[in-house]
Parts: sequence; structure tokens; C-alpha cells
Amino acid sequence: MSTVNQTTEPTGLAPVEAPARIASLDVMRGLAVLGILAVNVVSFGLPFMVYGDADLSPFPVTGANAVARWAMDVFFHQKFITLFAMLFGASIFLVGGERSDAARGRLLRRRLFWLAVIALIHGLAFWYGDVLLLYAWSGLFVMLMRSFSAPVLIGVGLGVTLALGAMQAGLSWLMVAGPAEVVEAMKQGQPQNSQEAVAAAIAAYRSGWAGAMGQNLTAWFFLQGASLAMFVFSTVALMMTGMGLFKAGFLSGRAPTWLYLFVLAVGSAVLALVATTHWTEIMAAPDAHPTQGLAEAVAAFPILVTLAYVSLIVLVTTRGPAWLVAPLRPVGQMALTNYLSQTLIMTTLFYMPWGPRLFGQVDYVGMWGLVAAVWAVQLIWSPLWLARFRMGPLEWVWRCLTYGRRVPIRKAA
Repeated sequence: MSTVNQTTEPTGLAPVEAPARIASLDVMRGLAVLGILAVNVVSFGLPFMVYGDADLSPFPVTGANAVARWAMDVFFHQKFITLFAMLFGASIFLVGGERSDAARGRLLRRRLFWLAVIALIHGLAFWYGDVLLLYAWSGLFVMLMRSFSAPVLIGVGLGVTLALGAMQAGLSWLMVAGPAEVVEAMKQGQPQNSQEAVAAAIAAYRSGWAGAMGQNLTAWFFLQGASLAMFVFSTVALMMTGMGLFKAGFLSGRAPTWLYLFVLAVGSAVLALVATTHWTEIMAAPDAHPTQGLAEAVAAFPILVTLAYVSLIVLVTTRGPAWLVAPLRPVGQMALTNYLSQTLIMTTLFYMPWGPRLFGQVDYVGMWGLVAAVWAVQLIWSPLWLARFRMGPLEWVWRCLTYGRRVPIRKAA
């Protein structure tokens, strides 16, 4: 979610000239920060265990709720966190430049350090689902690769991503359609959750600040431990892919039109298959698997859908009509502020002591209503803020910390 300003800012490190903003990248950041909320809202409003297993939901996933959860899983789940990681990889190169640029390298290291500090505050004091700490950690590895050529970055990054997807698809298929003894063994190795555990977690969140923070801390240690030890591999691969696609000009519209159309066609076909198979599964009886693992296997390749989204954004932004996506640009320019303000709004609504404590009380249809309201607010307030200021308030804080001094935020008259 790193952003790049057009101006040179003096710093004790060394003056660093940042490139002009790229419209397609800002639009993608805006789409990503809005799209990820449609997935995160589940972990804001329901216990951690329900996020991965809709069958544990405290309300029936039928009728309108089934459609609402289906839309989240098909069009948003894993697609926008994938886009986030790819764009972060591109921003590592935008900020740090080639490895031979010592001044920008020092600047990049400081930015990653302060991002980790912000992430710790975000995760420990507000919401366990923070992704910034994983990005800061992964960025330490990716920054060493920023002088690799575009073909190497794309080849290795996309290759590892598809290989990990294939492994996940195979395991998903085995869980459903493998030999009976294998299925049973894999089930035994999974965490055993229950409706009683869900009810207990909801009661703890609604009991007050201490209970909510206790649940948050427990989930934070579990999720961040898994992120820093395991998810880092997939995240580094995605960041490498994003950096390579930026270097190759794919993210900024310099690739041929036929390539964008081809990627869009492939991703659309995958998305259609995910939608139909997932709908078949969600309409089936509990513990029934009518697609015999196909739904889970196809869903293991969100990168293909994400690249289709990217292709569509680039085509609209660079080959018109750009006005269709223009409202997303200010949201993307303030991606960090908007991401963290989503946490403040949602935790206030669901479990902070100063809010109504709606945790566990809002179904999937209601969650979509909250998501739409936050989208509207951020689409309106982002351009209003940027009409007077050069960057978002938290982007400014991050920039000041990185440079070690107060930098200008107001636009010149």
C-alpha cells in the first residue's frame, strides 16, 4: 500500500526524487483497499474460526445470506489480498529503486521498519487481521531482489505462486475425494471447532474491552505466527510478481492490448468456474461435496482472477473510458489511511467499548450494508481531503517517520 509522491523532499538520508504517480496503480490500490473490506468484514464481526468455515456461522447461511457469503467468497476472497501484495512489490521498486541506489535503499529500509511499528499497533490494539506486519517482513526479502530483471521476477514469482496453488488444490481435492483413510487422517489434523466455541467467543467479545482484547490477542498470535512463518513464502512470490509486472510495463499499460485481453479472458473463465462450482457447494447439504473437490481446487488459483481484474483496470484506465474508474484514484492515493480507518470504523461498530458492540449479531447481508456504507464514505472523503492536502494523514505520519522530520502536507495555494 505504499504510495509515491511527485515531489522531492529533503531528508537527512539524502534527497530522493520520486517518480510521478501512475494512474493505473492508484486505481488498483483504490480497488484493492475497498475490495479487501468485503472479506475482512467477516473477521471484524464474527469469531476467527467462522472466517474459514461458514458452517460455524451463528446464523443460517441460507437464502439471502447464502448469496451474500457466495459473493464474498467468489469475487473478493483472496483476490484483493493478492492484488495488495502485488502492488506492494511494485511500490518496493518505486521507492527503493535499483539496489545500486544507496540513498533510496536506506529510505526503503526505514519505511519498512516504521510500517512494522504501525502494524504492531494496529494488530495488538485494534484488530488481529492486520496484514501490514507480513508485508514489512516480506519486504525485507523482496527488497534484495529489486534489481532482478522483469522476466526473472515474473517467472520465479508467478511460478512459485502457481506451484503453491497446485499444492493447495491437491490437498483440497484429497480432503474431499481422496481415499477414505487419507480423508479421515486429514480431518483429524484440522482444528476441531464447534458452535459452542463460536458462542463462547462471541460472548467474550461482547463482554467488554478486556474480553474483546483477549480474544484479539489470541487470534493475533495465531495468525501472525502463521503469517511470518508460512504465508511469507506466498507473499514474497506475489510481491516479486508485482514488481516484475511493473518493470515489464504491464501494470502501467505498456503491454500490448491483446495480452490484456488474453489475461482477462483466462481470468474470467476461472472466475465463472469458481462461481458455478461454489454455488453448487453452498446450496448442498452440510458435509456434502457435489463437486468432489473441484470448487476448492479451482479457488486455489486466485492469482488468475486478480490478473484479470488488473487487466481490466489497465484497459479502462489507459485505453478509456478512464472516468469509470477515476473515483478510485483518490482512495488509492490514501490506501494506508483508508485501510486503517476501515479497522477503526468496524471495530467501533463490533466490539470497542465506545461502540454498539454488534459482534456476532450482524449476518452476511447486514455486513454487505456496512461495507457499502464505508465504501461510500471513503469514495467521498478521499478526494475532499486530497483537494487540500498532498497525501492522506497516515501517509503523512509514515512519511515523517521515514524521513525523521516533519514534511509538508498542505498543498501550495
